[in-house]
Amino acid sequence: MLALHARRSADSVAAWAQARGPRGLAVVLTGTDLYQDLAISSQARQSLRLSQQVVVLQQLGLKALPAEHRPRARVIYQSTPARRMLDKTDRRLRVVMCGHLREVKSPQTLFEAARRLAGRGDIRIDHIGDAAEPHWADQARATEAAAPGYRWLGGLPHGRTRQAIQRAHLLVHTSAMEGGAHVIMEAVRSGTPVLASRVDGNVGMLGADYAGYFEHGDAAGLAALLVRCRDEQMVGPNDPHAPLLAQLRRQCDLRAALFAPETERAALLQLVDDLLLP
Repeated sequence: MLALHARRSADSVAAWAQARGPRGLAVVLTGTDLYQDLAISSQARQSLRLSQQVVVLQQLGLKALPAEHRPRARVIYQSTPARRMLDKTDRRLRVVMCGHLREVKSPQTLFEAARRLAGRGDIRIDHIGDAAEPHWADQARATEAAAPGYRWLGGLPHGRTRQAIQRAHLLVHTSAMEGGAHVIMEAVRSGTPVLASRVDGNVGMLGADYAGYFEHGDAAGLAALLVRCRDEQMVGPNDPHAPLLAQLRRQCDLRAALFAPETERAALLQLVDDLLLP
């Protein structure tokens, strides 16, 4: 059995373990498991104790596990199909952030960064996602009024969201906590580099040496990175000064194979084989 989410699957994990023991049981941990539930939920901790194998969705997830569970843990990155990179205008820097407006996604960081860039008509920010609570919608609309370059588009169908990512020069991801953000792999697999908060879930996806991090909640740092990318946008990708946007694109291209469906498929088949070993 592959159990997704240690706490939410705790009853099923316990039933399997009671009937069969740990043999054949793997628990897949999400960000909520790793960075919240393991500290407060005895059910989540019990699921780990009962499992034969543990799976995390990004490299730094291993660090968040209690030490006694790490020897039987592995990383399996989730995957998404590749999309071709669309032609992008040089007239402005197009930026997109995708994610419902709620506290853990830290949309206030984007709001503040957009306000800091209110005078930059050459930086356009599209924000996709429904508001989890009315006050987030109010803040998004107030940001639109204060920052002409910012647009809140609300929730969009997945296909249109993927197209927005393909058209953008950059995806921004401001989260406070992540287990392995699907939108990051969608951007990487679309040829769109990422600016992300420096939290373990993002670093575990993009790598410790990635050049596109800002500290969580640092709107000024995010705004400065956007300005730098725009100001360097017209510099050729082979320029010896290594413009940031080109550097980020190269780094994301090197990570793209991690998020390929065939990579995830092979890792899952290996997991199942290991669970079936006598």
